Amino acid sequence: MALTLFEKLWQQHLVCELEGGASLIYIDRVFLHERTGSIALKSLQADNRQVINPQQVFCTMDHIVDTFPGRTDKTLMPSGEDFIKATREASIDAGINLIDLNDPRQGIVHVISPEQGIVQPGATLVCPDSHTCSQGALGALAWGIGSSEAEHAMATQTLRVAKPKTMRIRFEGQLNPGVFAKDMILHLIGKYSAAGGAGYAIEFAGTAVQALDIEARLTLCNMAVEFSAFTGLIAPDEKTIEYLQGRPFAPSGEHWQKAVAHWQTLFSDKQAIFDKDIRVDCCDILPTVTWGTSPQHTCNVNGVIPNAEQGQDDNQINAMQQALEYMGLRPGIAIDSLPIDCAFIGSCTNSRLSDLRIAATVLAGRKVAAGVKAICVPGSTQVKKAAEQEGLDKIFIQAGFEWRESGCSMCFNAGGESFGFQQRVVSTTNRNFESRQGPQTRSHLASPATVAASAIAGRIADPREFL
Repeated sequence: MALTLFEKLWQQHLVCELEGGASLIYIDRVFLHERTGSIALKSLQADNRQVINPQQVFCTMDHIVDTFPGRTDKTLMPSGEDFIKATREASIDAGINLIDLNDPRQGIVHVISPEQGIVQPGATLVCPDSHTCSQGALGALAWGIGSSEAEHAMATQTLRVAKPKTMRIRFEGQLNPGVFAKDMILHLIGKYSAAGGAGYAIEFAGTAVQALDIEARLTLCNMAVEFSAFTGLIAPDEKTIEYLQGRPFAPSGEHWQKAVAHWQTLFSDKQAIFDKDIRVDCCDILPTVTWGTSPQHTCNVNGVIPNAEQGQDDNQINAMQQALEYMGLRPGIAIDSLPIDCAFIGSCTNSRLSDLRIAATVLAGRKVAAGVKAICVPGSTQVKKAAEQEGLDKIFIQAGFEWRESGCSMCFNAGGESFGFQQRVVSTTNRNFESRQGPQTRSHLASPATVAASAIAGRIADPREFL
């Protein structure tokens, strides 16, 4: 029987079928962070249970840590230091892999897991963070869970999961100049809605996806959850194998050859049938930016703010009206005429070395517009180090950006730092919900190139003018 990639991974990890239509799935690896990790570990300890396989559990400090140079355990977030210390102590007690604040491997979980070779093709990986689906870019079955599920996975190495349906999204053709993976996923969500993937595990495929490097694929899969999908994944190929070879947690020696032989079997069979199939013509994708309070509120960077009456039903019309009011916008305004207060490059979506290179290409020899607060937060300490070895930090600093330590930072304001009241921010992050980045902050999602171009122009700007 012909199988999709998702079905192959599901079958390989199926322990048994349970009553009520759910399945018991074997979990290869669990990743934690300090915002929820201490809760799961302490709860496990309180129940007098142990981590069944500590070598397969990892924890990093990323969500509520400060990103200012010279940082310590102290944070702007009230009680943040307590979270960090509690997670550190619980991780040491449990004997799991701890990547602490001063560890040279430290960074955002979804950046360092691929970077260290922790996530691998064919593996199941869970983390109490909704953007765990990012890691499906390497052919893994990865999804976000809650703290109680993390506790269960650590104690039993299994989870009860309802099997989703399958969807294939084929991006065909060549990307236009100035268009990147972030534009691809925003275009998709804008066209098919933020609920378009609900109930599905999505495989991204097509010539344009095959042409993407691994870091761009991570960006694409990162926002599968913003499409409401269970997860997103991409079949491993030679780029995947080349990316993983030699990484700290990747197999080596004869184990490497066996692993590669297995990884090369992980693809959807030609005759496999998906429950839903979508084709996207890449010639239709232009640099894209959000205008509202949902990732589905998108338009081309030189488009106009839509009229709420264009909504397909009363609920959508009301949501668009509320978004327009919150964002302080009127229909018909050219989005590239909107002045910005801040520009942010970072998050698990777009903070990798290739993202910083793209932004630096736009920023080189230019200055951030007067009055714009611009911040760059590398996704990991290793990304930061590599960028500094290439001199990218100097380009950012000379342009007028703050250059920070790695972490989630102002992707959301749970770390104690935020943008100001009703400030308009163009950001490489993944969510533009109300007050996500600060008190009534107005966030516009875009690619690193668009964010860098906007910082220079002092308004939302088309990156093609600067590339």
